[in-house]
Amino acid sequence: MAKRLTERQRLTLKLDVLNDTEVVEVLDYISIMESMRRATALAGSWEDDVVSILANAHENKRARQAFEWESVRRRAERRASNLPVRV
Repeated sequence: MAKRLTERQRLTLKLDVLNDTEVVEVLDYISIMESMRRATALAGSWEDDVVSILANAHENKRARQAFEWESVRRRAERRASNLPVRV
């Protein structure tokens, strides 16, 4: 029974057929894949910590409260301006 090639062995055979320019392109593609993997791994853990710290900061809680008050005030002004004027 014939042994099946692994994916790595297939890749090696395909790389042997490529010219130097094509090998450089494959290496560029691999470096892009690696950098995207690193960026995703770093962003996931680091960003969550920073976001949670900032979200729980006293200043941000106050800012969210002020923003909510301002949006309620604007809605009230809009409703008031849409009411008919009685003379």
